[in-house]
Amino acid sequence: MSEAFAAAEPLLAEHAQIEAQLADPAVHADAANARRLGRRYAELGRVAQAYTAWRAASDDAEAAAELAEVDESFAAELPSLQRAADAAAARLREVLIPRDPDDSRDVILEVKAGEGGEESALFAADLLRMYTRYAEKMGWATQLLGATESDLGGYKDAQLAIKARGTVAPEDGVWAHLKYEGGVHRVQRVPVTESQGRIHTSAAGVLVFPEAEDEAEVAIDPNDLRIDVYRSSGPGGQSVNTTDSAVRITHLPTGIVVSMQNEKSQLQNREAGMRVLRARILAARQEEAAAAASEARRSQVRTVDRSERIRTYNFPENRIADHRTGYKAYNLDAVLGGELAPVVQSAIDADEAARLASAGQP
Repeated sequence: MSEAFAAAEPLLAEHAQIEAQLADPAVHADAANARRLGRRYAELGRVAQAYTAWRAASDDAEAAAELAEVDESFAAELPSLQRAADAAAARLREVLIPRDPDDSRDVILEVKAGEGGEESALFAADLLRMYTRYAEKMGWATQLLGATESDLGGYKDAQLAIKARGTVAPEDGVWAHLKYEGGVHRVQRVPVTESQGRIHTSAAGVLVFPEAEDEAEVAIDPNDLRIDVYRSSGPGGQSVNTTDSAVRITHLPTGIVVSMQNEKSQLQNREAGMRVLRARILAARQEEAAAAASEARRSQVRTVDRSERIRTYNFPENRIADHRTGYKAYNLDAVLGGELAPVVQSAIDADEAARLASAGQP
Protein backbone atom coordinates (compact mmCIF):
# COMPACT_ATOMS: atom_id res chain seq x y z
CA MET A 1 0.00 0.00 0.00
CA SER A 2 3.06 2.26 -0.25
CA GLU A 3 1.66 3.84 -3.44
CA ALA A 4 -1.47 4.96 -1.57
CA PHE A 5 0.66 6.47 1.19
CA ALA A 6 2.75 8.33 -1.39
CA ALA A 7 -0.37 9.73 -3.08
CA ALA A 8 -2.02 10.63 0.24
CA GLU A 9 0.98 12.33 1.84
CA PRO A 10 0.79 15.70 0.02
CA LEU A 11 -3.00 15.75 0.40
CA LEU A 12 -2.70 15.20 4.14
CA ALA A 13 -0.18 18.04 4.33
CA GLU A 14 -2.55 20.31 2.39
CA HIS A 15 -5.42 19.32 4.71
CA ALA A 16 -3.38 20.34 7.76
CA GLN A 17 -2.32 23.59 6.09
CA ILE A 18 -5.91 24.57 5.23
CA GLU A 19 -7.04 23.66 8.75
CA ALA A 20 -4.51 26.14 10.10
CA GLN A 21 -5.65 28.80 7.61
CA LEU A 22 -9.30 28.37 8.53
CA ALA A 23 -8.41 28.87 12.19
CA ASP A 24 -7.11 32.35 11.31
CA PRO A 25 -9.94 34.94 11.65
CA ALA A 26 -8.28 37.11 9.00
CA VAL A 27 -8.96 34.46 6.36
CA HIS A 28 -12.71 34.83 6.87
CA ALA A 29 -12.57 38.51 5.95
CA ASP A 30 -12.60 37.31 2.34
CA ALA A 31 -15.85 35.32 2.22
CA ALA A 32 -15.27 33.89 -1.26
CA ASN A 33 -11.78 32.66 -0.36
CA ALA A 34 -13.05 31.20 2.91
CA ARG A 35 -15.74 29.27 1.00
CA ARG A 36 -13.19 27.88 -1.44
CA LEU A 37 -10.91 26.83 1.41
CA GLY A 38 -13.85 25.26 3.26
CA ARG A 39 -14.86 23.28 0.19
CA ARG A 40 -11.32 22.02 -0.36
CA TYR A 41 -10.96 21.18 3.34
CA ALA A 42 -14.15 19.09 3.25
CA GLU A 43 -12.91 17.28 0.14
CA LEU A 44 -9.53 16.51 1.69
CA GLY A 45 -11.24 15.45 4.92
CA ARG A 46 -12.42 12.29 3.13
CA VAL A 47 -8.80 11.43 2.37
CA ALA A 48 -7.67 12.18 5.93
CA GLN A 49 -10.41 10.00 7.42
CA ALA A 50 -9.75 7.13 5.00
CA TYR A 51 -6.02 7.32 5.63
CA THR A 52 -6.45 7.32 9.41
CA ALA A 53 -8.78 4.30 9.19
CA TRP A 54 -6.36 2.43 6.89
CA ARG A 55 -3.36 3.22 9.11
CA ALA A 56 -5.19 1.97 12.24
CA ALA A 57 -6.48 -1.21 10.53
CA SER A 58 -3.06 -1.95 9.03
CA ASP A 59 -1.33 -1.46 12.38
CA ASP A 60 -3.82 -3.82 14.06
CA ALA A 61 -3.27 -6.50 11.42
CA GLU A 62 0.52 -6.15 11.59
CA ALA A 63 0.52 -6.31 15.39
CA ALA A 64 -1.69 -9.42 15.37
CA ALA A 65 0.62 -11.10 12.84
CA GLU A 66 3.65 -10.44 15.03
CA LEU A 67 1.91 -11.66 18.19
CA ALA A 68 0.62 -14.77 16.41
CA GLU A 69 4.24 -15.89 15.94
CA VAL A 70 4.66 -16.18 19.70
CA ASP A 71 1.08 -16.83 20.80
CA GLU A 72 -1.25 -18.93 18.61
CA SER A 73 -4.33 -17.44 20.25
CA PHE A 74 -3.80 -14.28 18.19
CA ALA A 75 -3.80 -16.27 14.95
CA ALA A 76 -7.61 -16.67 15.07
CA GLU A 77 -8.10 -12.90 14.93
CA LEU A 78 -5.68 -12.37 12.08
CA PRO A 79 -8.04 -13.16 9.11
CA SER A 80 -10.73 -10.72 10.21
CA LEU A 81 -8.18 -8.01 10.98
CA GLN A 82 -6.57 -8.51 7.57
CA ARG A 83 -9.96 -8.26 5.85
CA ALA A 84 -10.60 -4.98 7.69
CA ALA A 85 -7.20 -3.68 6.59
CA ASP A 86 -7.87 -4.69 2.98
CA ALA A 87 -11.27 -2.96 3.04
CA ALA A 88 -9.71 0.20 4.49
CA ALA A 89 -7.02 0.09 1.79
CA ALA A 90 -9.66 -0.19 -0.92
CA ARG A 91 -11.53 2.77 0.55
CA LEU A 92 -8.34 4.83 0.61
CA ARG A 93 -7.64 4.02 -3.04
CA GLU A 94 -11.20 5.05 -3.89
CA VAL A 95 -11.07 8.47 -2.21
CA LEU A 96 -7.68 9.21 -3.75
CA ILE A 97 -9.26 9.21 -7.21
CA PRO A 98 -9.85 12.92 -7.91
CA ARG A 99 -13.43 14.10 -7.55
CA ASP A 100 -15.11 16.63 -9.75
CA PRO A 101 -13.88 19.92 -8.19
CA ASP A 102 -17.37 21.43 -8.61
CA ASP A 103 -19.23 18.74 -6.63
CA SER A 104 -20.00 21.02 -3.69
CA ARG A 105 -21.27 23.87 -5.86
CA ASP A 106 -24.86 25.04 -6.13
CA VAL A 107 -26.52 24.86 -9.55
CA ILE A 108 -28.69 26.66 -12.06
CA LEU A 109 -31.07 24.15 -13.64
CA GLU A 110 -32.96 25.00 -16.83
CA VAL A 111 -35.90 23.11 -18.28
CA LYS A 112 -36.94 23.71 -21.89
CA ALA A 113 -39.90 22.39 -23.85
CA GLY A 114 -38.87 20.44 -26.94
CA GLU A 115 -40.64 18.32 -29.51
CA GLY A 116 -44.33 17.87 -28.78
CA GLY A 117 -45.67 21.41 -28.55
CA GLU A 118 -48.03 22.06 -25.64
CA GLU A 119 -47.58 18.53 -24.29
CA SER A 120 -43.82 19.10 -24.10
CA ALA A 121 -44.37 22.34 -22.17
CA LEU A 122 -46.63 20.50 -19.69
CA PHE A 123 -43.97 17.82 -19.26
CA ALA A 124 -41.33 20.51 -18.70
CA ALA A 125 -43.51 21.79 -15.84
CA ASP A 126 -43.70 18.23 -14.44
CA LEU A 127 -39.90 18.02 -14.49
CA LEU A 128 -39.54 21.39 -12.78
CA ARG A 129 -41.89 20.27 -9.97
CA MET A 130 -39.96 16.98 -9.69
CA TYR A 131 -36.65 18.79 -9.19
CA THR A 132 -38.19 21.29 -6.77
CA ARG A 133 -39.65 18.50 -4.61
CA TYR A 134 -36.43 16.50 -4.79
CA ALA A 135 -34.52 19.58 -3.62
CA GLU A 136 -36.94 19.97 -0.71
CA LYS A 137 -36.36 16.35 0.32
CA MET A 138 -32.59 16.94 0.17
CA GLY A 139 -32.89 20.03 2.38
CA TRP A 140 -31.85 22.43 -0.39
CA ALA A 141 -33.30 25.87 -1.09
CA THR A 142 -34.83 26.68 -4.49
CA GLN A 143 -35.55 29.94 -6.28
CA LEU A 144 -37.39 30.26 -9.57
CA LEU A 145 -35.30 32.80 -11.45
CA GLY A 146 -37.39 32.99 -14.58
CA ALA A 147 -40.08 31.18 -16.55
CA THR A 148 -42.09 31.50 -19.74
CA GLU A 149 -45.50 29.86 -19.43
CA SER A 150 -47.41 28.12 -22.20
CA ASP A 151 -51.12 28.50 -22.91
CA LEU A 152 -52.12 25.43 -20.84
CA GLY A 153 -49.97 26.21 -17.81
CA GLY A 154 -46.79 24.42 -18.83
CA TYR A 155 -43.38 25.99 -19.28
CA LYS A 156 -41.72 26.83 -22.55
CA ASP A 157 -38.60 27.37 -20.46
CA ALA A 158 -37.75 27.92 -16.80
CA GLN A 159 -34.61 28.57 -14.76
CA LEU A 160 -34.32 27.26 -11.19
CA ALA A 161 -31.51 28.05 -8.75
CA ILE A 162 -30.87 25.21 -6.27
CA LYS A 163 -28.69 25.92 -3.26
CA ALA A 164 -27.39 23.84 -0.37
CA ARG A 165 -27.87 25.23 3.12
CA GLY A 166 -24.47 25.95 4.65
CA THR A 167 -21.14 24.31 3.82
CA VAL A 168 -21.45 20.70 2.67
CA ALA A 169 -19.02 17.91 1.88
CA PRO A 170 -18.39 17.46 -1.86
CA GLU A 171 -20.31 14.18 -2.00
CA ASP A 172 -23.36 15.96 -0.52
CA GLY A 173 -23.25 18.92 -2.90
CA VAL A 174 -26.05 19.93 -5.26
CA TRP A 175 -23.84 19.62 -8.35
CA ALA A 176 -22.61 16.19 -7.18
CA HIS A 177 -26.21 14.95 -7.49
CA LEU A 178 -27.76 16.96 -10.29
CA LYS A 179 -24.89 17.14 -12.81
CA TYR A 180 -26.15 13.89 -14.37
CA GLU A 181 -29.59 15.34 -15.19
CA GLY A 182 -28.55 17.27 -18.30
CA GLY A 183 -29.93 15.91 -21.57
CA VAL A 184 -33.19 15.01 -23.27
CA HIS A 185 -35.97 13.59 -21.10
CA ARG A 186 -38.61 11.69 -23.07
CA VAL A 187 -42.23 11.21 -21.98
CA GLN A 188 -44.78 8.70 -23.24
CA ARG A 189 -48.40 9.36 -22.26
CA VAL A 190 -51.82 10.44 -23.50
CA PRO A 191 -51.70 14.25 -23.79
CA VAL A 192 -54.52 16.35 -22.36
CA THR A 193 -55.04 17.65 -25.89
CA GLU A 194 -55.52 14.13 -27.34
CA SER A 195 -59.19 13.32 -27.93
CA GLN A 196 -58.68 9.75 -29.22
CA GLY A 197 -56.76 8.47 -26.20
CA ARG A 198 -53.60 7.76 -28.19
CA ILE A 199 -50.21 7.66 -26.49
CA HIS A 200 -47.82 10.32 -27.75
CA THR A 201 -44.08 10.67 -27.31
CA SER A 202 -42.59 14.09 -26.66
CA ALA A 203 -39.51 15.44 -24.97
CA ALA A 204 -38.11 18.24 -22.85
CA GLY A 205 -34.51 19.30 -22.38
CA VAL A 206 -32.71 19.81 -19.07
CA LEU A 207 -29.54 21.87 -18.72
CA VAL A 208 -27.59 21.96 -15.45
CA PHE A 209 -24.79 24.43 -14.74
CA PRO A 210 -22.62 24.82 -11.62
CA GLU A 211 -23.28 28.31 -10.30
CA ALA A 212 -20.44 30.80 -10.08
CA GLU A 213 -19.77 31.63 -6.43
CA ASP A 214 -19.44 35.37 -6.99
CA GLU A 215 -19.01 37.99 -9.67
CA ALA A 216 -15.22 37.89 -9.34
CA GLU A 217 -15.07 34.22 -10.34
CA VAL A 218 -16.59 34.95 -13.74
CA ALA A 219 -15.65 38.55 -14.45
CA ILE A 220 -17.78 40.04 -17.23
CA ASP A 221 -16.80 43.27 -18.94
CA PRO A 222 -19.92 45.48 -19.20
CA ASN A 223 -18.71 46.47 -22.68
CA ASP A 224 -19.16 42.83 -23.72
CA LEU A 225 -22.89 42.95 -22.99
CA ARG A 226 -25.84 44.08 -25.05
CA ILE A 227 -28.89 44.58 -22.85
CA ASP A 228 -32.33 44.96 -24.37
CA VAL A 229 -35.47 45.70 -22.36
CA TYR A 230 -39.00 44.93 -23.46
CA ARG A 231 -42.50 44.42 -22.11
CA SER A 232 -42.99 40.97 -20.59
CA SER A 233 -45.73 38.76 -21.99
CA GLY A 234 -47.69 35.74 -20.81
CA PRO A 235 -49.36 32.73 -22.46
CA GLY A 236 -50.64 33.45 -25.93
CA GLY A 237 -48.45 36.54 -26.18
CA GLN A 238 -50.68 38.84 -24.13
CA SER A 239 -48.94 41.60 -22.24
CA VAL A 240 -48.75 41.01 -18.49
CA ASN A 241 -46.82 44.15 -17.61
CA THR A 242 -47.32 47.79 -18.49
CA THR A 243 -43.62 48.64 -18.17
CA ASP A 244 -40.52 47.47 -20.01
CA SER A 245 -39.34 45.18 -17.17
CA ALA A 246 -38.24 42.13 -19.16
CA VAL A 247 -34.52 41.92 -19.92
CA ARG A 248 -32.55 40.18 -22.65
CA ILE A 249 -28.78 39.98 -22.06
CA THR A 250 -26.42 39.02 -24.89
CA HIS A 251 -22.80 38.21 -24.11
CA LEU A 252 -21.14 39.31 -27.34
CA PRO A 253 -17.86 37.29 -27.12
CA THR A 254 -19.68 33.95 -26.69
CA GLY A 255 -23.07 34.70 -28.23
CA ILE A 256 -24.84 33.43 -25.07
CA VAL A 257 -28.29 35.00 -24.70
CA VAL A 258 -30.32 35.05 -21.47
CA SER A 259 -33.86 36.42 -21.23
CA MET A 260 -35.67 37.12 -17.97
CA GLN A 261 -39.19 38.42 -17.35
CA ASN A 262 -40.33 36.67 -14.19
CA GLU A 263 -39.90 39.64 -11.88
CA LYS A 264 -41.83 42.93 -12.08
CA SER A 265 -38.62 44.91 -11.63
CA GLN A 266 -36.17 45.38 -14.50
CA LEU A 267 -33.32 45.39 -11.96
CA GLN A 268 -34.39 42.05 -10.48
CA ASN A 269 -34.69 40.50 -13.92
CA ARG A 270 -31.25 41.79 -14.81
CA GLU A 271 -29.71 40.37 -11.60
CA ALA A 272 -31.33 36.97 -12.23
CA GLY A 273 -30.19 37.05 -15.85
CA MET A 274 -26.60 37.80 -14.84
CA ARG A 275 -26.61 34.81 -12.45
CA VAL A 276 -27.68 32.52 -15.28
CA LEU A 277 -25.22 34.14 -17.69
CA ARG A 278 -22.28 33.66 -15.31
CA ALA A 279 -23.25 30.01 -14.80
CA ARG A 280 -23.45 29.42 -18.56
CA ILE A 281 -20.08 31.08 -19.18
CA LEU A 282 -18.50 29.06 -16.37
CA ALA A 283 -19.96 25.85 -17.83
CA ALA A 284 -18.70 26.73 -21.32
CA ARG A 285 -15.18 27.23 -19.97
CA GLN A 286 -15.31 23.94 -18.12
CA GLU A 287 -16.57 22.08 -21.20
CA GLU A 288 -13.66 23.47 -23.19
CA ALA A 289 -11.27 22.26 -20.49
CA ALA A 290 -12.96 18.83 -20.39
CA ALA A 291 -12.64 18.52 -24.16
CA ALA A 292 -8.91 19.15 -23.85
CA ALA A 293 -8.49 16.69 -20.96
CA SER A 294 -7.94 12.97 -21.24
CA GLU A 295 -10.95 10.63 -21.40
CA ALA A 296 -10.05 9.19 -18.02
CA ARG A 297 -10.75 12.53 -16.35
CA ARG A 298 -14.23 12.94 -17.79
CA SER A 299 -17.43 11.60 -16.32
CA GLN A 300 -18.53 8.45 -18.10
CA VAL A 301 -22.17 9.18 -17.28
CA ARG A 302 -22.59 12.96 -17.47
CA THR A 303 -22.54 13.84 -21.13
CA VAL A 304 -21.49 17.12 -22.70
CA ASP A 305 -23.83 16.34 -25.59
CA ARG A 306 -27.06 17.92 -24.41
CA SER A 307 -28.98 16.32 -27.26
CA GLU A 308 -28.54 12.84 -25.79
CA ARG A 309 -31.71 11.09 -24.67
CA ILE A 310 -30.99 10.07 -21.12
CA ARG A 311 -34.30 8.99 -19.62
CA THR A 312 -37.83 7.86 -20.51
CA TYR A 313 -40.93 8.52 -18.39
CA ASN A 314 -43.66 6.05 -19.43
CA PHE A 315 -46.99 6.97 -17.83
CA PRO A 316 -49.14 4.00 -18.99
CA GLU A 317 -46.69 1.57 -17.35
CA ASN A 318 -45.78 3.93 -14.47
CA ARG A 319 -42.18 3.20 -15.53
CA ILE A 320 -39.02 5.28 -15.43
CA ALA A 321 -35.89 4.11 -17.24
CA ASP A 322 -32.41 5.65 -17.37
CA HIS A 323 -30.74 4.71 -20.64
CA ARG A 324 -27.18 5.35 -19.42
CA THR A 325 -27.18 3.27 -16.25
CA GLY A 326 -29.85 0.66 -17.02
CA TYR A 327 -31.90 1.75 -14.02
CA LYS A 328 -35.60 0.87 -14.32
CA ALA A 329 -38.46 1.11 -11.83
CA TYR A 330 -42.25 1.15 -11.86
CA ASN A 331 -42.84 4.04 -9.48
CA LEU A 332 -42.94 6.96 -11.89
CA ASP A 333 -45.62 8.72 -9.84
CA ALA A 334 -43.34 8.69 -6.79
CA VAL A 335 -40.32 9.87 -8.81
CA LEU A 336 -42.27 12.82 -10.20
CA GLY A 337 -43.25 13.55 -6.60
CA GLY A 338 -39.60 14.05 -5.71
CA GLU A 339 -38.46 10.47 -4.97
CA LEU A 340 -35.58 10.88 -7.40
CA ALA A 341 -32.78 9.68 -5.10
CA PRO A 342 -32.50 6.05 -6.39
CA VAL A 343 -32.36 7.27 -10.01
CA VAL A 344 -29.66 9.81 -9.19
CA GLN A 345 -27.74 7.24 -7.13
CA SER A 346 -27.63 4.87 -10.11
CA ALA A 347 -25.81 7.59 -12.07
CA ILE A 348 -23.45 8.34 -9.17
CA ASP A 349 -22.62 4.63 -8.77
CA ALA A 350 -22.06 4.16 -12.51
CA ASP A 351 -19.80 7.18 -12.68
CA GLU A 352 -17.75 6.10 -9.64
CA ALA A 353 -17.35 2.60 -11.09
CA ALA A 354 -16.17 4.10 -14.38
CA ARG A 355 -13.65 6.34 -12.62
CA LEU A 356 -12.34 3.44 -10.58
CA ALA A 357 -11.96 1.35 -13.73
CA SER A 358 -10.22 4.16 -15.59
CA ALA A 359 -7.78 4.51 -12.69
CA GLY A 360 -6.85 0.85 -13.01
CA GLN A 361 -8.82 -0.37 -10.03
CA PRO A 362 -10.80 -3.63 -10.06
